[in-house]
Amino acid sequence: MATRMMPLLPGSFRSPADRVSFRSPAHRVPEPRRSPAALPREVGATRLTVPTGLSTGLGRDAVGVPARFGFKILSRLPAKGCVYADSDWWWWLVPSGSDLDLAWPLPACYAPGAEIPDRGPRLVHHPDGTSPYTPPIPLYLLVCQLTGTAPSWTAPAVRSAL
Repeated sequence: MATRMMPLLPGSFRSPADRVSFRSPAHRVPEPRRSPAALPREVGATRLTVPTGLSTGLGRDAVGVPARFGFKILSRLPAKGCVYADSDWWWWLVPSGSDLDLAWPLPACYAPGAEIPDRGPRLVHHPDGTSPYTPPIPLYLLVCQLTGTAPSWTAPAVRSAL
């Protein structure tokens, strides 16, 4: 028959006998041990690499979305560039400055310089052409649609002069 152990709070005792021996270091309740896998680990950063033969003349940034949106976005985009994925995130290469005047909706993440958390991303889609980029406006509109966010960008000031 299995017994359940109730966790002890600091300063609590199981019995009056424990109260007497609690002050002795040998009778203290041991701290719970954590396995190395349970400890939070530092995640470094990595820069997404572009496959050989593709030119990044416009610079490179990346737009990431949680993995649950990955296949939906990939299947609905009319044009796709390099797409990378790890266990938690999918990343699309976009030209540098694709965040200008755009508010990418949460939970999307914009990564200038295509520098992302290093969780072992791998290339999951190679573009058919010579451009590694996904067009940012269709990507932005699709991310907005999937997250239930209305697209929002600032309009330039319009002036008329005679």
